[in-house]
Parts: sequence; structure tokens; C-alpha cells
Amino acid sequence: MLQEIYIIDDDDSSLMVFKELFRSDVEYKFISVKTEQIDVALKNIPSLIIINEDAIDRDIVELCKQIRLDEDNKITPVIVVSSNHNKEHRMNILKESIEYFIKKPVDEEYLYYTVKNINRLLSINRRISPLTGLPGNVQIHAELKKRITNSNEFSVLYLDLDNFKAYNDIYGFLKGDEIIQFTANTILQCIHDLQCEDCFVGHIGGDDFIAIVPFTRVDKICQTIIATFDKHVEQFYTQEDLEQGYIEISNRKGIIEQFPLTSISIGVVIADNGRFHNILEIGEIGAQVKHAAKSVMGSSYAIDKRK
Repeated sequence: MLQEIYIIDDDDSSLMVFKELFRSDVEYKFISVKTEQIDVALKNIPSLIIINEDAIDRDIVELCKQIRLDEDNKITPVIVVSSNHNKEHRMNILKESIEYFIKKPVDEEYLYYTVKNINRLLSINRRISPLTGLPGNVQIHAELKKRITNSNEFSVLYLDLDNFKAYNDIYGFLKGDEIIQFTANTILQCIHDLQCEDCFVGHIGGDDFIAIVPFTRVDKICQTIIATFDKHVEQFYTQEDLEQGYIEISNRKGIIEQFPLTSISIGVVIADNGRFHNILEIGEIGAQVKHAAKSVMGSSYAIDKRK
């Protein structure tokens, strides 16, 4: 994946340095940006921003504030390189949520590995759900492959929410995100409270989650998750909707439809030693058994125990 890195200076003095330093790293693209172009440049959301303070004709703290106030670049890492060694100056810059302040003269090897390591962390963080903080599909697949390869016996829980789209249509995506976060916390807390060893919880995406747990504790874990979810999900509804027990939505034809309150369905696959040879096989069975759980009104779970 190409990493676009912006070098902010007004005289292009740094661009050639970085191009030479990373001449063997074809995945890095360095782009020189003048301070007068910063508004336009930030719309492209670079992987990393490096500011050469000595080569800009602008207050560095104000420039850092502008970058951090930009909605699209609140989390873009920033490095400031400067010959100003005054501690108070350095602290004022770091207070603007700037990740690194590197003093001149710069050790090129230090600079090289600082940039490389920041991008390594970014690559790792992209594998994590920004909404829930749970591992995403890359780690989920790796975890399942590891357990199959090691011939472990385990169970896979496929969890998702019922009538969640209807909830989003009425309450909006921000409230929907709150239910997603609540669901993630519920799954994690329930598994933690049951002192489940060697367990894994991941966020597949949207309202879909996965948990890998010992097969001997499946029933207790599913029952606890469902009971906790049903008890606390009510906080996300108005009193009126709670009292009537459903929400109403007008479909494309203008007909009012009723949808039950959001519930959780869990499909469980028991992975006996040698039953599965790859994660696709687990996923296929998981989709079937989750469909069976979703066919039941309200929160429920179904277990596939076929050998």
C-alpha cells in the first residue's frame, strides 16, 4: 500500500533528503507542501505529516493547531523537525497532540526508523475496528487459522443484531454506533466475568461480531450475553417505543411497518479436533446456524453440534 507523506516546508529543502533516505522503499511517496497550500493538501489525508520548522514562515504552534482541527486529520501522525531546542517551545508543540519532536541536527538513521515504525503502527491499527477497538478481519482469520493448525478444540460464536437497520433508520447512525459499542462491551464483559481462558473477541464489521471460546462453556456464555444485552439495550429507546414494544417505519410504498426492538442472535459452531480444515468451512456452518438463531423471535442462540 502506497504511503503518501507530506513534507511541509517553504523551500523544498527537505524533500530530496527524504527521497534519498527512502530510495529503496518504493511504497513511500514524499510530497512537498507549502504552508500556503496546507488547506488544500489536508483534504487528501496523508499517512504522515512531517514539518520542517526551520523552513516555514509561519508560527509552528498555530500550524499544528490547524492540522489537528481539520476533521479528516485529527489522527494523522505529525513529526516536527526543528533546530529550536528550547524545552518550553518543544512542550507547546507536543501539547497540540503532535507525536514526535526531533531536534536538529538530525540523525538520518533515527529519522528513517521513526518514520518506518510510525507507519508500522498505523498498519497494525488499521486492522482494529475504530468504533469498538476490537480486532478486525485480519486478526480474526489469523486466530482461526492458528487454532485449526494447532488442532485445538474450540467453539466459534457468530453474533449479530436483529432489526438493527430499522433502529438506524429511526434513531440515526450515531445512536446506532452507540448500540454497536454497547454490544462489543457486553460480549467482552460477559466473557471476562466468566473467567473464560484463551478466549478471543473480534468485530467482523457493522453489527457482526465473533468470539472464540472453549466448547464446554458455550451455553453459559450465550445465556449470559443474551440476558445482559436484553436487560440494558432498553436504554437506547424512548419510553414510548419501550412501552409499545416495537418501532414503526414507513417503507418505500408509504406503508407503515412494525419492527420489534433490537435483539441479539448467536450462532455457535463446535470445532472438534479435525472437523474443519480451513476457516471457510467454519464460516459456512456459522452462517447456517446463525440463520437458525435469527429465525426465532427475540434474542436467541443455536448450536451446531454435528461431528
